[in-house]
Amino acid sequence: MQEGLSASRAAVAAVTLVTFLHGLPSSAFAQTAARLEPPRGGWGALTRPYQARSAPPIQLSNSPRLESLIRAGNLYLSAKDVIALAIENNLDVEVQRYGPLLAREVLRRAEAGGVLRSVGAPVAPGPRSVSLQGVSTATGTVAAAGAGVGSGGGILTQLGPPIPSLDPSVTAVAFFSHQTIPQSNTVLTGTTSLVQDARVFQVQYAQNWATGTSAQLGYSSQRLKVNSLFFSLNPFTQGNLDLQVTQNLLQGFGRSVNMRNILVQRNNLKVSDLQFRLQLIETVSAALNLYWDLVSFHYEVRARQQAVETAQKLLNDNRRMVELGTLAEIEVTRAESQLYAARQDLVVAQTNLMQQEVILKNALSRTGVASPELAALRIVPLDTMVKPEDEPLPDLEKLVAVALEKRAEIQQSRLNLESNRMNLEGIRSSLRPTLQAFAQLTNNALTGDLTTIGAATGVPEIFVGGYGNLWKQILRRNFPNYSAGFSLNIPLRNRAAQSDYAASLLEIRQNELILQKNINQIRVDVQNAVIGLQQARARYEAAVKARELAEATLRADQKKYELGATTAFQIVQDQRDLAAAQSAEVQAMANYSHAKIALDQALGRTLEVHGISVEEALRGEITGIQSKAPEEVRR
Repeated sequence: MQEGLSASRAAVAAVTLVTFLHGLPSSAFAQTAARLEPPRGGWGALTRPYQARSAPPIQLSNSPRLESLIRAGNLYLSAKDVIALAIENNLDVEVQRYGPLLAREVLRRAEAGGVLRSVGAPVAPGPRSVSLQGVSTATGTVAAAGAGVGSGGGILTQLGPPIPSLDPSVTAVAFFSHQTIPQSNTVLTGTTSLVQDARVFQVQYAQNWATGTSAQLGYSSQRLKVNSLFFSLNPFTQGNLDLQVTQNLLQGFGRSVNMRNILVQRNNLKVSDLQFRLQLIETVSAALNLYWDLVSFHYEVRARQQAVETAQKLLNDNRRMVELGTLAEIEVTRAESQLYAARQDLVVAQTNLMQQEVILKNALSRTGVASPELAALRIVPLDTMVKPEDEPLPDLEKLVAVALEKRAEIQQSRLNLESNRMNLEGIRSSLRPTLQAFAQLTNNALTGDLTTIGAATGVPEIFVGGYGNLWKQILRRNFPNYSAGFSLNIPLRNRAAQSDYAASLLEIRQNELILQKNINQIRVDVQNAVIGLQQARARYEAAVKARELAEATLRADQKKYELGATTAFQIVQDQRDLAAAQSAEVQAMANYSHAKIALDQALGRTLEVHGISVEEALRGEITGIQSKAPEEVRR
């Protein structure tokens, strides 16, 4: 009766969950919110650089795939379903989806001449099963992010010559003034109170280039109106158009020096993509380990139920024999003890199973088991454990070569070494003296309204006019200025630059050693994974043989017991031995599944083996894996 009520509640909970999921708008199933949206409104390209982009709120609704696998209070899962749900819904994967976006934004910053920011998150370890059984799935301690330039920690401060800002800028200044200046000598101004009205306008365009060149083009004009009668032009305007060009010739010269942050961040962008790939491998491997452990727990529960049934049968037989007077009363007590021990083992197995379901549901859902409806679902695995086959493995050196080619950690380390060498070019540039060549060209102009005294004294006609005349003088270069020169700064000891270069070079040597250490570790990972697979296969074969012998022993002793040739104690011992052998066989099968997953992870081929597309994983929607609909599952 109680079991029927529990089943009814689970069915109602499942219907409620499905109804709730159907009621959500389709936009709620957008698989990832990891994106940036362009600014809205404004005047297009004119105002876009000054508007903030927006990032959608985080998405906590699960993918529709989870809903499609629910029926009658059960969640039917295959190994492929677990892979797809882990990629679509796991929060560790969702966190890493922001990594490439963050890296691209830092690249935009570097392209503007800014220093690099530390962005991204380290690879999160996957969830572990409730019971620590089987071989270890860890594949060594190779660092997921490189030192200094990895996606988990970019460069915040830079050594070497400062990188110029590569975004052009426009500066405009407008200045208005009214001044009244007392005059004690009226001979020069003709008044005791000199009044000046001034209007100043300045516009400058500045641009730096990665070659170490900088230029400023500026226009300036000043209009002055006074109340003095002794000015030939009143009001008058002075103006000039000025071009200044500066070129670094030693320190700070060259594109490789001034573009080093851009080149490093391009590598960091690749590192960020590899970081996402690493998280995918870690999460998928962990989810598969959880799934196969869940399957093994189901086998364990069945084995323990069988042990309970066998112990119950022994107890019933002993009671009947005691009633007939052919068996001592103590044998009933011994059989009852065995029954309760078997029931205790069954409770432990059922507890492990339920706890494993909770862990797996938490790994496959964005809100974990916060929803009572999801928490009430029972997981029904659709796959059975594959018996280990004596499949030949390629040569160890070939497997190591595959791992060195595919393991993302090695690719990250090599990219980081390349980035360190790019930074070294900038630091080497700081060893040189600072030598700058500069040139300046200025076109001056003067124009204004002719006064009476100016007409009397004969002011040249070129100066008479308004702004049009001012620009004519500037463009005709009537009054040019030219200047050129160089600036040389030689540090006499240069100890800081020497120290920075030496320390950076030593760090590169350290990183080269760390790369070799990682390569050595990967060789160890592959060899240990191969040994683990061979060991798991051998353990399974031994466990099968032990279970078969335990079954044969129990059958033989049961026949002897029926004939009175052995004791009930021996039957109890045989039952315990058989239960232990069955448990060892289940564990050996789980170990083999773990060993295969560990070998794929050590070789860096987890995604390829399971047909996972990184592009689809980034979008958060796996179309290459088709889930089995609940209607296709037998009750």
